[in-house]
Amino acid sequence: MTAPAFRTVPGDGGPLRVAVVGAGAMGRAWLAAVAASPDVELACVVDVDPSVARAAADAAGATGVPTGADLTALAAATDPDAVVDVTVPEAHLPVTLTAFELGLPVLGEKPAAATLPEALCLAAAAELSGLLFMVSQSRRYNAELTRFRDETRRLGRLGILTTEFFRAPRFGGFREAMPHPLLLDMAIHPFDTARWLLDAEPVSVYCQEFNPSWSWYAGDAATTALFEMTGGARYVYTGSWCSPGLETSWNGAWRASGERGSAVWDGDHAPAAEVEGEAEAEGAPPAPPAARVAEGIDGALAAFVHALRTGTVPRGEIHENVMSLAMVASAVLSARTDRRVLLADVLATARAEAAELAEAEVRDILLAHGRGR
Repeated sequence: MTAPAFRTVPGDGGPLRVAVVGAGAMGRAWLAAVAASPDVELACVVDVDPSVARAAADAAGATGVPTGADLTALAAATDPDAVVDVTVPEAHLPVTLTAFELGLPVLGEKPAAATLPEALCLAAAAELSGLLFMVSQSRRYNAELTRFRDETRRLGRLGILTTEFFRAPRFGGFREAMPHPLLLDMAIHPFDTARWLLDAEPVSVYCQEFNPSWSWYAGDAATTALFEMTGGARYVYTGSWCSPGLETSWNGAWRASGERGSAVWDGDHAPAAEVEGEAEAEGAPPAPPAARVAEGIDGALAAFVHALRTGTVPRGEIHENVMSLAMVASAVLSARTDRRVLLADVLATARAEAAELAEAEVRDILLAHGRGR
């Protein structure tokens, strides 16, 4: 899908005023990011539990900022310019639709919605409203990742990209009860990154999941997925969330293989590449360090503000981000059915389900996309 134009928020020299919705652990991280940014100021904090909203605002040093459980009422009282949605995935659809009804653009935590049909509904609703909906794929905002992408551009045509992800977090709570914890909660980050690194979209996937005998997760905590990408490259993801010892970075360990050489990145430090015909002379100076930029959720917040001020379509805009969620949904379907799955089929089914969920004007946009508009 092609991202449509969206309404900007003209700058008057002052910061963008944001309402933060969701005041749990990630909500508090976003409140810290808002407090640290010179480009935004906190207008209000919303949570289904008003006492949690108040406590989170106070902990962030925003003792005078209004808090409560009703976004509509607080928006009327505080006049924010935008919403930062840090609620659970099941709440992303209603919170984002409420923001659109209030005329407010949204920066939301991943995934865009709890399901692919709901995410497609939100893409169509954003189109209808003329408002920006950007999903924070925060791990894209990493200076060393950008440098790794630069290194892959020296390799000529890319044939294989791989990610290994092995960690052993003991979260407790909902993740340990999920049916597909690694695919549903974590794999969207590397899947999204792979699209950006390859500058390609997924065509098909074959995925297998299993749960090691010692796993403390109820659902399958280990998986391998093979994606065919446009242009013919393959992306292979192998990971586990119950693998203690010699753990990889949270960003995973990456390798790209191209016609002229290979590049690797351990997820934390500077990447390395070896390219035919480009052997460094003895004593040659090392490559310059990557330029420092805002990273993680700070980077996502900065990109959101820049987009609203300039009209520049950001990475993570909903029409672009839907494909990352589609990779997750397709991998889950492949694992369940033990077969190769075409992304186009998954998207067509999801679009039909979305049309059944949506109101008339949003349905018309979904159906137009289905006809290839």
